[in-house]
Amino acid sequence: MATMTIRVTDAKHARLKKLAERQGLSLNKLFEEWSNIAIAQFDTEAWFRARAARGNPKRALQLLDKLDAASQKKRS
Repeated sequence: MATMTIRVTDAKHARLKKLAERQGLSLNKLFEEWSNIAIAQFDTEAWFRARAARGNPKRALQLLDKLDAASQKKRS
């Protein structure tokens, strides 16, 4: 396992520590969770771009419109 040093102001450190405590996490666990989210977003975007590069743009836009419509319907 690697160790990483992050430099933040004392004020920001205190706020991050308070945030972690409110979520019932250690500061280390909070950053681990944030990094997992960031990596998942990165991987998803890379996967989508790879699929899009070999896909049909017109069909992709149709699917996105369908997802938008379903999302709007759920919110109503």
